[in-house]
Amino acid sequence: MAALIPTHKSILDYAFYPRSVAVVGASDQPLSAGYHFLKHLLDLGFAGDIYAVNPKKDSILGVKAYPGLKNVPAEVDLVICCVSTDRVLPLLDECKLKNVKVVHLFTARLGETGRPQAVELERQIKDSADRLGINLIGPNCMGIYCPESKITFGYDMPAEPGNIGVVFQSGGAAGLLVQDGALLGLRFSKVLSYGNALQIDESDILDYLANDPKTGIIAAYFEGVRDGKKFMRSLKRAAQSKPVIAIKGGRGKSGVRAVASHTAAIAGATDIWDTAFEQAGVMQARDIDEMMDLLCLFNALPPIEGNRVGIIGGGGGKCIIAADLAEEAGLSVPPLSSQVREKLKGIVPALWDWLGNPVDFSIWGDDADKAMQVRQLISDSPDFDFLITQISDDNPLGIEWWTAIIRMAVDDIISVHKGKTKPVIAVLSSARPGYADLVNVRWRTISEQRSRLVAEKVPTFDTMADAVRALAKYVKYWERKRYNP
Repeated sequence: MAALIPTHKSILDYAFYPRSVAVVGASDQPLSAGYHFLKHLLDLGFAGDIYAVNPKKDSILGVKAYPGLKNVPAEVDLVICCVSTDRVLPLLDECKLKNVKVVHLFTARLGETGRPQAVELERQIKDSADRLGINLIGPNCMGIYCPESKITFGYDMPAEPGNIGVVFQSGGAAGLLVQDGALLGLRFSKVLSYGNALQIDESDILDYLANDPKTGIIAAYFEGVRDGKKFMRSLKRAAQSKPVIAIKGGRGKSGVRAVASHTAAIAGATDIWDTAFEQAGVMQARDIDEMMDLLCLFNALPPIEGNRVGIIGGGGGKCIIAADLAEEAGLSVPPLSSQVREKLKGIVPALWDWLGNPVDFSIWGDDADKAMQVRQLISDSPDFDFLITQISDDNPLGIEWWTAIIRMAVDDIISVHKGKTKPVIAVLSSARPGYADLVNVRWRTISEQRSRLVAEKVPTFDTMADAVRALAKYVKYWERKRYNP
C-alpha cells in the first residue's frame, strides 16, 4: 500500500491515488475495454482493493465479480465506467451508495456525436453527478496513468515514475506521448486524459499539476475550453510555477471540424490561442514529436542562458547545412576565437588554422583520435553557451572501423556531458530501417548508441533541424524567465 497516500487533500488525489477501484463493465473478453482496464490494474500490481462489476460473471481474471456496484462490500474511491451510455445514470445512483469520489467515464458516444438525444443525455449525466456530489472525469476519455500508484490505461507504459505531468484532452495522443517518449528516456508523474470535460476540466488538472511536488514539467494538449477566464488563470499559474509545453489541436478548418466530433469542444480562433499561450508564458509545440523534443531538453539540461552554439562533427556538407539551420532558427554560430585556435595548435597542428565552427570532422584523417580533446575544448570555451555534436552515421569505412568510431564518439559525448561544463546535445539519425534492416550491423549499432545516450540523459535528435528548432524555443524560454521571473 506504499503508493497510496493516507490524506487526500484534492479530489484528484482520489483519481491518482485511490484506495480502491471498481471496474464497472469488467469483462473476460479481450476486445472489451472492461477487460483491459481490469488487466492493467492486475498487471501493474495496484496496491489497493480491486472490484470487478459484471452481472453475468462470478469472477473475471481471477477477481471476484459483483452483479452491481451496490453489491461491492466496501466504499469505493474510483470507478472506471466501461458500460454503455444508457447505463450511466443508474450507475451514478449506485456510486452515491458507495461514497464514490471520482468516476472515470470511459463511456463515449455522447455530446461529441452532436446527436440531440446524446447531447441531452450528457447534460442529464452532469446534472445527476452535480446533484449527487460525484466528480466526473470524461466522458469519452482514456483516463488516468499514474505509475506511482500502478494505474494505467495502456500497454507499454513505464512502470517507474518521472517528473512530467500530462493534461491531454485526447487519450490516444496521451498514450502516444507516453509510449514514444519512454524510448527517449522520458518518464511521467501523472497523466490525465479528460475528454468531454463535463466536470473536471483542463483548468482543474492544470491547477493540480502546478501544485504537485512530483511534477516538474507539464505537457498539455487542448482542443477547446468551456470557461476561458478560468482557463487563463490556471494556465498562467501553472506556467509561473514550472515549464508548460502545449499543443493546440484544431488550428485549421479541417482540424476545427475534427475537434467538434472528437470531444465536442469549441476550438476557438488560432490567433486567440497563440496570444493566450504567449501571455501565459507557455511554449507551443506543433505536434507530439516537437513536444517530445522539448521535454527531452527540459528533462536533461540546466537552463541555457545564451544562444551561442558550438557545432562539432559531420562532413563538410552536413556542417554547412547545420550552420544554416541553426542561424535560421535564431541561434548564433560564432567563429572560433583566437584563444581557441591557439589551443588547437597543440592538439591538431596540421589543422588548427583550417578548422572553424562548425568543426568539420571529415578532414581529420589520422587525427580523428583527437576529437575528444576538441569537443572538450569547445565545451570549455566561454565563447559558447552549448554544444551540438553530430555523429557521422554515414559509413565510408569498413564496418569494424565505422562501428569503433561511432562508439568512440558516443564515449566522448557522454564524457563531456558528465563533465557538465556546457549543455551537450547529440544528433544521431535513426533513419527509418525496415524490419529486414534490423539485422544489419549499421542499424543495430546506431540503435545501441542512441540507447546509451538516452540512458545518460544526453538529449538526442534524429536531425539537426529538429535539434535547433527545439533548442531555439528552449533558449527563448529561459531568456523570458530571466526578464519575467
